[in-house]
Amino acid sequence: MFTGIVEELGEVTAVEKLADASRFRLRGPLVTEGAKHGDSIAVNGVCLTVVEHGDGEFTADVMAETLLRSSLGALDVGSRVNLERPMAVGDRLGGHIVQGHVDGTGSILDRTPSENWEIVKVALPAQLSRYVVEKGSITVDGVSLTVVEAAEDWFTISLIPTTLALTTLGIKKSGDPVNLEVDVIAKYVERLLGPNARENVK
Repeated sequence: MFTGIVEELGEVTAVEKLADASRFRLRGPLVTEGAKHGDSIAVNGVCLTVVEHGDGEFTADVMAETLLRSSLGALDVGSRVNLERPMAVGDRLGGHIVQGHVDGTGSILDRTPSENWEIVKVALPAQLSRYVVEKGSITVDGVSLTVVEAAEDWFTISLIPTTLALTTLGIKKSGDPVNLEVDVIAKYVERLLGPNARENVK
């Protein structure tokens, strides 16, 4: 489980394309401090398993399902990535409950800079629209954010200088893909109150 509070802006140092998967080597001295084989690290909001680590870097295997559902397949050597370790029991929950299970991808539609913040408009896949509400939470490339406006096929977020400086959202351009994870609580509520609600509560 994660909180969507990015700890480090990392970098892809190697990419190995396999038949139905990819192996990434990523640099992140902070998130690899004390890391062990099998630990989880979120990369642009995708929960990955540490296979190897050392010298401030770690390797993760990304299977076809993850490449299909996320934007990780577009990463190349030199790509910057948002990195976060799982939350520890007893820590403050600074963002919201994030699983690192990407629900889909969107893309940056527009950026409107202001003196002290920036409004970013993001395309929203139709199947995720019902989970995104004004003032609700959403994770964009692993960053926990509050929705400013919510439409059928887009939403906006407001980024403060810290987020712009310390995450990839400060360097994303119009047309760039982003990973989206909606609020898991909303999905559970939908399931419980859906057509099978009576069977689910037996």
